[in-house]
Amino acid sequence: MEFRSFEKSWGAEIQADGSVLFRLWAPGQQQITLRLADGDHLMSASDDGWYQRQLGGIQPGATYNFVLADGTVVPDPAARAQQSGVNGPSVVVDPRHYAWQHTDWRGHAWQETVVYELHIGTFTPEGTFEAAITRLPYLQALGITMIEVLPVSQFGGNRGWGYDGVLLYAPHSAYGSPDDFKAFVDAAHGHGLSVVLDIVLNHFGPEGNYLPLLAPDFFHKERMTPWGAGIAYDVDAARRYIVEAPLYWLQEYHLDGLRFDAIDQIEDTSSKHALIEIAERIR
Repeated sequence: MEFRSFEKSWGAEIQADGSVLFRLWAPGQQQITLRLADGDHLMSASDDGWYQRQLGGIQPGATYNFVLADGTVVPDPAARAQQSGVNGPSVVVDPRHYAWQHTDWRGHAWQETVVYELHIGTFTPEGTFEAAITRLPYLQALGITMIEVLPVSQFGGNRGWGYDGVLLYAPHSAYGSPDDFKAFVDAAHGHGLSVVLDIVLNHFGPEGNYLPLLAPDFFHKERMTPWGAGIAYDVDAARRYIVEAPLYWLQEYHLDGLRFDAIDQIEDTSSKHALIEIAERIR
């Protein structure tokens, strides 16, 4: 068995002592409260817009939200899972829970690659990670060696192409849990299939995107894309959110690669482009 976890700058992270550290960048807000089943907990603020609170006694599976000063309740933009869609509570996840079976998998050489583009929601009548596992033998028999999974980050509604994701670290709850997606990748490797994930780092969808409310500086309003204001890749906290997402998916889900959507819309004026930083950190 092999366990991998990626420590994110944003979100809920289980610490070595079992406590959970909750972190949120919200310079657009004067106060943030963490809401758990046992009540509300005021988060401490720093001068650079970060809020955090560390608490013990929280088990994986616990739900939480962030509450703004005006009472607005929002999910964690970096949640590993959502209980019920983009507006529902976020879920504390232990990324080391899943027991990987095919830890010796090393993938295929590029010259052996035969790609099958797969949409989890339409690949089976059930439209779930679990159901998709049952059809992996079909892909193997077909001669496929690599599956390219269309975006699975949480998006508004139950069904869609996935290119309007708003919670980049959470697998779409209608498809299944984080462990369900890990089981899909694990099973694919067991059938000799590499898995590449399509990931969207150039915009957020319209429903469930609370980042403009939490952190207006996450976006450059003067730099427009086909979907709205461009992401501020040159702002440290925003850059961390974007750069860490692909690293997280690769590490925690044992993926074999990534496909980046519309990179021509990732306009970054930093001395080092965000995509270059991602590539360097992956290597």
